[in-house]
Amino acid sequence: MSKKKKKKGLRGSIKLITEMKPKSPISEQYRTIRTNIQFSMIDKKLKTLACTSSIPAEGKSTTISNLAVTIAQQGQRVLLIDADLRKPTIHQIMELSNQHGLTSLITTAATPDQAISKSPKTPNLYILPSGPIPPNPSELLGSKKMEGLISCFSEEFDLILFDTPPVLAVTDAQILSSRCDGVILVIKSHRTEKKDLVKAKELLDRTKCNILGAIFNDVNQKEAHYYYYYRA
Repeated sequence: MSKKKKKKGLRGSIKLITEMKPKSPISEQYRTIRTNIQFSMIDKKLKTLACTSSIPAEGKSTTISNLAVTIAQQGQRVLLIDADLRKPTIHQIMELSNQHGLTSLITTAATPDQAISKSPKTPNLYILPSGPIPPNPSELLGSKKMEGLISCFSEEFDLILFDTPPVLAVTDAQILSSRCDGVILVIKSHRTEKKDLVKAKELLDRTKCNILGAIFNDVNQKEAHYYYYYRA
């Protein structure tokens, strides 16, 4: 098998395990996280949810993609948006083209029909890739056009999930999180340092966003029983 084919296989079978192996223990844990998120909003319906991390390579994109699948499997119309306009990966996980996407809708005359793709394997799941990488990501995410898109999508979909850049890297996550009903932080076991997590929370708190909780990712099997409800 060539390296190219092997890489594609990793994306489909490992990163999107809830779609490839819905009965696996890890998929069940994603469903547990789904339930916890749904019960976290008591007085207000959850329509928009941002997923971020304190630093890069903590698994936020994989986490939000699998959550999107499990929520869609429940029957809700879900729109997964790659709002990481600097290092987008959702199109790779979902094996889609990134020619058109979020930046196309904000900066060009592209239509949602051109930019949004329907998942071929998961009914009710729709994906909006990042689109071409722009020179001004923060400005685009904070624009009136972006605000208008979120409003329009909220009427069409039951839930909108955003994959955002790490909090400590750029301000993008803070900007978008302030416009969402809730935010979840992904924490990679034995990688995320406490000082980084504390700083990330402080920055998110400044925008008065609603942090719903954190998800422990890549937990050692021997420790798994301690983190069952939080492991991604």
